[in-house]
Amino acid sequence: PLGTALASPPADAGAPAVHGRAAILVDAASGAVRLSDAAERRMPIASLTKTMTAYLVLKAAKPTDLVEVEREDVRYAVNGGGTTAHLRPGDRLPVGDMLHALMLPSGADAAHALARTYGPGVRGFVARMNATARQLGMKDTYYVNADGLPMPGSDGYSTAKDQALLAVQALRDPALRKVASTRRYTLHRTATHRSYTWSNTNRLLGTRGAVGLKTGFTRAAGFSLAFAGERGGRLLVGVILGESVSSRRFETARALLDWGSRQSA
Repeated sequence: PLGTALASPPADAGAPAVHGRAAILVDAASGAVRLSDAAERRMPIASLTKTMTAYLVLKAAKPTDLVEVEREDVRYAVNGGGTTAHLRPGDRLPVGDMLHALMLPSGADAAHALARTYGPGVRGFVARMNATARQLGMKDTYYVNADGLPMPGSDGYSTAKDQALLAVQALRDPALRKVASTRRYTLHRTATHRSYTWSNTNRLLGTRGAVGLKTGFTRAAGFSLAFAGERGGRLLVGVILGESVSSRRFETARALLDWGSRQSA
């Protein structure tokens, strides 16, 4: 199984420098680890949490199913200080569009609405997130909500290794992979909702072969990135956690993808 395949390789002096607190680079097909740096260190992962949210929603719903945005969804995001997709109460959006609201601008309002709808209830959804993490072999992961915002007295955590496991699984879903790779998405007004335009916070997109996946930031977590790229006919998946400089996580990801593609299969 993939979970046991992610064993730490010997240090490689030729690997790019990684400035975050933890990182990993994996060959998605073979499970071979190209680089591992404190990859099993537990730490907060901020909005990388939303990858699990999207993964579970797509297992429970069709992209055409409608989700109604409620005031509590908007209030939750604003009160928690999270990034939002600026959803409006009363709008009814297809799941496929809600996933763009979740993954591109990293909407905590979208995460709350989806979790509330498909839990059923946020608490039920979070329980399913943790159960799914166990099933995927994510032994050092604990989710406390669907978005990664800090919660007083209840800290969630994961590791670079566990998030790489999830990323490999998530990118096997064509719908999720397409959403995560979208740089800009416009939703036109209809009878059920107003218009929206969302831009992806992932600045790695546009780089040769890049296919997502998710950014994250809180003060406790620092800047994080789950990323992937197709190079030399292989899909490489990586995670950087706890970076102190936002732009550097993207530069490091590009360097890791270039370096990883030159390593033997």
